[in-house]
Amino acid sequence: MSLYLTPDQKEKGKAHFQEAVGRNALTRRDFMKGLLAGGAAAGAVSPAVYYGYKAFEGNPVRVGLIGAGDEGGVLAGFHNPNYLQVVAVSDLRPYNQQRIFKGEPTQPASPRKGLNHFYGEKAKDKIKLYPNYKDLLADKDVEAVIIALPLHLHAQAAVDALRAGKHVLCEKLMAWNVTQCKEMIKAAEETNRVLTIGHQRHYSMLYAHAVEVMASGELGDVKHIRALWHRNNAWPKLDDKTKQPLTDKYGPVYRDGWRLDVPEEDRKELEGRIREVGYKSMEELVRWRLFDRTGGGLMAELGSHQLDACSIFLGKVHPLAVMGVGGKFFYHDERDADDHVFVTFEFPGKNYYKKDDKGNLARDGKGKPVTGDKHDVVVVTYSSINTNTFEPYGECVMGARGTLVVEQEQSIMLYPERDPNQKPGDPRATRVTVAGAGGGRTATESSGSTGAVDPGKALQAGMTAMGSGPVSRGYTEEMEHFAFCVRMHQKAKDAQEQEMWRVGDKAPRCHGKVAMADAIIALTSNLAMKQRQRIEFKQEWFDPKSADVPDPGMKPEVV
Repeated sequence: MSLYLTPDQKEKGKAHFQEAVGRNALTRRDFMKGLLAGGAAAGAVSPAVYYGYKAFEGNPVRVGLIGAGDEGGVLAGFHNPNYLQVVAVSDLRPYNQQRIFKGEPTQPASPRKGLNHFYGEKAKDKIKLYPNYKDLLADKDVEAVIIALPLHLHAQAAVDALRAGKHVLCEKLMAWNVTQCKEMIKAAEETNRVLTIGHQRHYSMLYAHAVEVMASGELGDVKHIRALWHRNNAWPKLDDKTKQPLTDKYGPVYRDGWRLDVPEEDRKELEGRIREVGYKSMEELVRWRLFDRTGGGLMAELGSHQLDACSIFLGKVHPLAVMGVGGKFFYHDERDADDHVFVTFEFPGKNYYKKDDKGNLARDGKGKPVTGDKHDVVVVTYSSINTNTFEPYGECVMGARGTLVVEQEQSIMLYPERDPNQKPGDPRATRVTVAGAGGGRTATESSGSTGAVDPGKALQAGMTAMGSGPVSRGYTEEMEHFAFCVRMHQKAKDAQEQEMWRVGDKAPRCHGKVAMADAIIALTSNLAMKQRQRIEFKQEWFDPKSADVPDPGMKPEVV
């Protein structure tokens, strides 16, 4: 991210960030919700403590998994049986029905561990299998569902589940259009059920640390964020036997993870009735991400994650405008989704809107935010391409006093700007240096401090706060918190308390209204690229009770 950084530069950046975390911890008693108190390190706070939930004092929530494909397999692989017990699975594809239990044993690093990993080799005898998800919804043993279907099916399945009395965690993007998002929110309200959407960065402790450091003013005034997710799917796919490049009727076949082969067991079972189950072809069923009718393209699948992160960095504000260019610039096959996208957003800076005495947005008589400094705009750029992987995916936040880089949801680096007013020999803005410690380890050393906190002590405090071990991407935590909210909602004494766990202060961090904003950003970006024009976002779009949407009349084609 931010061009190519050497290993030494990355280690320096990580050390800078750790020091910043520790410096803020040592000077702010409320930092990371009591992570450090009294000026001494107490250890890394757990995600459960930070996000406001705890272990169950009863049975786990009994959940049905609707959609056992790639993303369903990831969610199954990261679920915690102490919070969620999978009691039923639904998928119409025989291939997915088998893989969700077996996982991917030939790929040790795969997150798709399979249900056998959690429930034993006889898991299939314990977990009910329903080819039709409506039969799963009729199962009274199922309390909640996780929906991981192709995008165009999210809204219908979620509304059906809510109407059947189930609580719902639905994968991102929330829905195929904004009208459907609002229908999902309405159904959750009418049925008094918890609805949350799987934008897992809301549950990443890595991003939580980044937001805390930004809130402390470490970066100064932020004017630009650069986000990207580049992949190179332009390499030829080789024949297993001859090792020669494969071709089909469209020409060369590329190593594209979204253009999968159709498994023979699926073709045998479903090809004769493919339109009956709602698809134009077997290819559309298996490769649904490649088609506008069934998916939302790169902005829905990849860009939504990173624009969600950018919004979180900026205080969960809504963008002001978007423009961009996208197209099918490389592939010459059956897909109609863009293979390259380049978009530019205008977000409000911290002074764009006026604030009231409590620090909240000041609003006029119609409830709209009152503009303060209209020139305080943050430009956010996003690109996703299919023909180059020079830079790892991530986000680069650029402020007047420093740059923060989040790389692949696994590490954060901070690079302070040098103070031109400092004389040679003065303590540098770049306070932390990195030296080899032998044995493949890295030692960190600090130069003189520019603040009240000793940088060496701050570095140690920051390293403690960051913890050790693999970095969680937030899948486990989002599912744990969902289960906790479901159980507490069930135990609530009255409607007001239920509301708190559903959409209030205790609710999942990406409940319907929050997730709809992410969908609006992604879907409006697609419109801007399609129309080749700048589109200004309207406040009414983000109001679940308003019928105003950016894409009126747009709905998936019915087969």
